[in-house]
Amino acid sequence: MYSFDIKNKNHGKLTMLSVLGLLLLAQCREKPQEKPQDQAQTKVANESNTVVLTDAQLKNADVATVRLSEKNIATVLKLNGKIDVPPQNLISVSVPLGGFLKSTHLLPGMFVRKGETIAVMEDPQYITLQQDYLQAKSKYHFAQLDYQRQKALNQSQASSDKVMQAAQAEANNQQIMMNALAQQLRLININPERLNAGTITKSIPVYSSINGFVSKVNVNIGKYVNPSDVLFELVNPNDLHLNLKVYENDIDKLKIGQKLIAYSNAEPNKKYNGEIILISKDVSNDGISEVHCHFETYSKSLLPGMYMNAEIATKISFANAVPEESVVNFEGKDYVFVQTGKLSYKMLPVTVGAKEKGFVQVINDADFAGKNIVSKNAYTLLMKLKNTEDEE
Repeated sequence: MYSFDIKNKNHGKLTMLSVLGLLLLAQCREKPQEKPQDQAQTKVANESNTVVLTDAQLKNADVATVRLSEKNIATVLKLNGKIDVPPQNLISVSVPLGGFLKSTHLLPGMFVRKGETIAVMEDPQYITLQQDYLQAKSKYHFAQLDYQRQKALNQSQASSDKVMQAAQAEANNQQIMMNALAQQLRLININPERLNAGTITKSIPVYSSINGFVSKVNVNIGKYVNPSDVLFELVNPNDLHLNLKVYENDIDKLKIGQKLIAYSNAEPNKKYNGEIILISKDVSNDGISEVHCHFETYSKSLLPGMYMNAEIATKISFANAVPEESVVNFEGKDYVFVQTGKLSYKMLPVTVGAKEKGFVQVINDADFAGKNIVSKNAYTLLMKLKNTEDEE
């Protein structure tokens, strides 16, 4: 009985080893069968950028091809800056003698005409100034009469030269005083020639010196303003210009008289034509210079300080190009389809440059030399290609 049990145990061990060996052999035989499947998947992945059409699809898609061709392509320089106003067209309105603001009707954006009353000021010093002028005028008249009398007496030797000269000096002093006060009256828009005892006023008008628009209103009624305070800012829009920033490496690409197209970030589709009128000869520490441009037509939507973008065609040269319709954009990258067979087209990456008159420059043109590039219905091929990938 003892020997019989040992034999059965050994036989069990042999049976277990045999089973394990068969399992390992089966696993080894299954592994080589996975390699062809992996190779097939790799092949599909490598060919995923190729689309094959049927005859019916080609007829419906109406795919056309072209080859690279030389075109005159202008290099476009993109700049940015803001609308500026020259000093002579930006007016700060102030009152030389100060005073209280009695009235005004101005609001930012309003149009004003040259000579129009835009504010009325009041102050006791205006009354004092008019009083001093009229008194100086009266004294000058009296001093002039006294001088004429002393001059006549001197000629008849009834008066000494010293008395006549003193009368002449007094007349001159009173004339100087009167003329100085007259100029101060003109500063506050009071005509001294029309001033008399019956026309003395406590109020003075403030006139607009230009035809333009109100840019800023810095005061309110009843406020006292000092001579240095700015009441309003007026802008003459006839000389608005665009001040662009350009890097020193691009300055030599620009010249006076070059045309440009400007647009704002808020309305990129609204274009404004302009022309370069001045190129600064000074370069800042940041390597930036200024280019001043005029707008061909004034628009009320153009305001001082508004930021603008500009595109300037700088250099025209021959370049290999394809129609813009040939280039498709997918996931932020540009591609073109190249014909690889009668019904097959392969999508290849392309690097594009400047665009002009419906054509776009191809930077990596060597990759497409002698190849037929799809020029019509390229996006149809892209949709077909991606739909096929989704089905897989």
